[in-house]
Amino acid sequence: QVQLVESGGGLVQAGGSLRLSCVASVKIFSVYTMSWYRQAPGKQREPVARISDTGAINYADSVKDRFTISRDNPKNTVYLQMNSLKTDETGVYYCNTFLAGRDYWGQGIQVTVSS
Repeated sequence: QVQLVESGGGLVQAGGSLRLSCVASVKIFSVYTMSWYRQAPGKQREPVARISDTGAINYADSVKDRFTISRDNPKNTVYLQMNSLKTDETGVYYCNTFLAGRDYWGQGIQVTVSS
């Protein structure tokens, strides 16, 4: 059983920064690939960033050079540092991992970027 709990969302002005955290309740966190997704109102959920068990990182083109994903294995935590936020990045952000062919999702956390 995998449980993911996000924190760190909230309201920020355009151009501002937020750091999201996701704590995973798993035995050996270091073997998991961890991802962040987001879903804007009325839109489909989309991938934002991913970090593998080996530390390989991928970003959506729209967030490159502004967002940074990282992980702290002893703390079972993955982070998403978001800088220079834009109003259209408002939405619910989800932490994700997968195990044995199944996706696991956190409950999601709201990020609102105001103009």
